[in-house]
Amino acid sequence: MQYVGLDKQIRKNNFNSTLLLIAFPALLLGMLYAILFFTSDEHGEDPNVLFLQTMPVVAAATGIWFLIAWAGHAAFIRMATGSKPLERTQNKRVYNLVENLCISQGMGTPKIYVIEDDSLNAFASGIDKKSYAVSLSRGIINKLDDEELEGVIAHELTHIKNRDVRVLIISIIFVGIFAFLAELAFRSLRFAGSGKKSKDSKGSGAIILIAIVVTAVAYFISILLRFGISRKREYLADAGAADMTKKPYALANALRKVSNDPAIEAVESRDVAQLFFDNPKPSTHKSASWDNIFATHPPVEKRIELLEQFV
Repeated sequence: MQYVGLDKQIRKNNFNSTLLLIAFPALLLGMLYAILFFTSDEHGEDPNVLFLQTMPVVAAATGIWFLIAWAGHAAFIRMATGSKPLERTQNKRVYNLVENLCISQGMGTPKIYVIEDDSLNAFASGIDKKSYAVSLSRGIINKLDDEELEGVIAHELTHIKNRDVRVLIISIIFVGIFAFLAELAFRSLRFAGSGKKSKDSKGSGAIILIAIVVTAVAYFISILLRFGISRKREYLADAGAADMTKKPYALANALRKVSNDPAIEAVESRDVAQLFFDNPKPSTHKSASWDNIFATHPPVEKRIELLEQFV
């Protein structure tokens, strides 16, 4: 894959960020209207009136959720991955590699974190210069040589320059909202089914069942929106890293090594796992769910094949 150019990719990711900020709330409001439309007959009320009355509350609640997640995303990701700051005195080699690449690209040096895990993986995160960070597992630091580690770091720095991380974090936040609503609807049905049987409870059960179907469909669509922009970014980051280091073979070698042991034990969230350099296949990951059939990363073999075209 030919590298499309940094400026063009930044513009595209800015557009995708705006599109996501519009698409996800629109989907959420569409879900709300569908639930009110299918359940309004139970009470004989106009779904349009109910929608106009409910919409400000839902919009405000979603906005508060988003702002909290936006402000605290860095802490949430560190908690989910177990990453901790890597001090310069602990590993000058990593700092030298990161700083040299940043100087060559005219970009600020992101924060550097380490995950105390012997597996091989890495990820970039952050939404602005203050929060940009590169996290590396202890395994990837110890098991890759300088050229290979440089390639991985360049890949993550390209994600930061391309603002892929911002798009991903926005999508993770919104998909989390739909996942929460779907889970809430499912738990409500279980609770309703455990009570006394009556006409009212049957009516409530039907309403909750409709809510489950609608939220499940909305959750599925939100996942499709997320994965619609997910895979290509990895190819572009690989190409950007090859252009940055002029050593595509080193990144290809790193991919081969990482693919043999990419699973970070502390990471149970599939949403967070999609940030990684290589997202382990569902069959090799201890947490599994129905949406694991969607791969967030292209096959390693294909990524290596494309990198070898640069040689």
